[in-house]
Amino acid sequence: MVALLAPKMFEHNTNSGSAEGSTPESASDESRLAPLSPATTRDLVQLFKLLGDDTRVRVLHYLTQRDELNVRTLCKLLSQSQPAVSHHLALLREDGIIACRRDGKHNYYHIVPKRMQAYLDLLFGTSKGETKKVRIEDALLTYGRDGE
Repeated sequence: MVALLAPKMFEHNTNSGSAEGSTPESASDESRLAPLSPATTRDLVQLFKLLGDDTRVRVLHYLTQRDELNVRTLCKLLSQSQPAVSHHLALLREDGIIACRRDGKHNYYHIVPKRMQAYLDLLFGTSKGETKKVRIEDALLTYGRDGE
């Protein structure tokens, strides 16, 4: 996987006239880099640990396609037992990424938009009214908030 990402994963401004051994970034470029606080680092590590499981990623993938899904449907989609799926759902629910609605004998799960937005804000380091752009080769990822 690492070989697929290197050597041109991120777009960099390079100075072709720089002296051998010097870096293409100047000291002023370094001063414009946003710091990452210990609390933000801790929150992002927790998020990536949570998403570091293929079943939980697949659960979120399916939930982004519907308003809500019940456990039985997720078990079929994931080809896993109810206890296994419920374990993953519990971890996502404890973190607040998803929530549950009970209707009779069935639990219906849905994504919590505010929590997802908070993680995106954290990941991109944005605040209200701010837009961030990240270029990776020929792809441009833009994130900004357009409302409350």
